[in-house]
Amino acid sequence: MAIDKSAVEQMFADIRAETDWDIDGPMLWGYFFTDPDPTRLKRLGEQLSQDGYRFVDIFSIESDQDGGPGPGEQDGDVYFLHVERVETHTPWSLELRNRGFEALAGRFEVASYDGMDVGPPPLDSTSP
Repeated sequence: MAIDKSAVEQMFADIRAETDWDIDGPMLWGYFFTDPDPTRLKRLGEQLSQDGYRFVDIFSIESDQDGGPGPGEQDGDVYFLHVERVETHTPWSLELRNRGFEALAGRFEVASYDGMDVGPPPLDSTSP
């Protein structure tokens, strides 16, 4: 899933307008990848940990309301890899990060880079 640059710019504008966060400073950025096979996500998570990201979790959600498998899935679950790191981004640098993660998902043969979330950094964090 390609993340539209205008959506990233709007996210930054919304955060500036609706929160008191310093979106231009260090923030806790979470990144998500999806695949029906958690083993592939585990390998990707190990690589991202080596690259300085903190592994948070691999979790599943049922992908189909009726509980049956979705197209191309062996069961009804989609697995998510969640990693995070305190980083400082602009819309442009986040666009580059998203493109890099889309390429990384392809190299590790996971279904998709699903996007990111952001929040204030932990109180004890330092800027990278």
